[in-house]
Amino acid sequence: MARSGDSRDRTATRFHGRVEGAAPHCAVPGCEAPGEFRAPPEGGAAGGDAPRAWRWLCLEHVRAFNAKYNYFAGMSPDEIEAEQRPYAGWERETRAFAANGSPGPRWADFADPLDAIGARFGQPAAAGRKDGRPLSGDDRRAMKVLGLATDADRQALRRRYTELVRLYHPDRNGGDRSHEHKLREVIAAYDRLKAAPAFA
Repeated sequence: MARSGDSRDRTATRFHGRVEGAAPHCAVPGCEAPGEFRAPPEGGAAGGDAPRAWRWLCLEHVRAFNAKYNYFAGMSPDEIEAEQRPYAGWERETRAFAANGSPGPRWADFADPLDAIGARFGQPAAAGRKDGRPLSGDDRRAMKVLGLATDADRQALRRRYTELVRLYHPDRNGGDRSHEHKLREVIAAYDRLKAAPAFA
């Protein structure tokens, strides 16, 4: 057993997965070192819904366990080949590219606090309105919530608000209330903008 202050004690504190004081002794018979590293049971995991029974090993014995561990043990040659393919797991189409996939989200439905989407399309965040009416930072943020261009007029504001309320309201979604947070944001943005000087 290593003495307190031994270099092995100092080294062990650096290892990932070490749980100090997890078990007073290593699970290997005859080993008096503390069990601080988790490993699966000797005969494999318990079947069914039973919780996994972990063993706690010392550093020396968990290293020995890891050295002889074989991920492919019990697999047929075909199963091993399937696991080793470089594109394993990539066969299934993602929703965006699937033939029956739903259309992707509209850019206007995203909050864009850093103006990443606007910048992508060459719309600088500080662009002013053609009519010269002022837009505060809060006004700009509210317009982004609604997905409005900088030069939108009062009619466009009302039309967009109506579209989004229809999109997010539970009555229009079979009682689904999962979009209520977004609906509240839309209403707050509209209330702010309809009173803003830019939309007077």
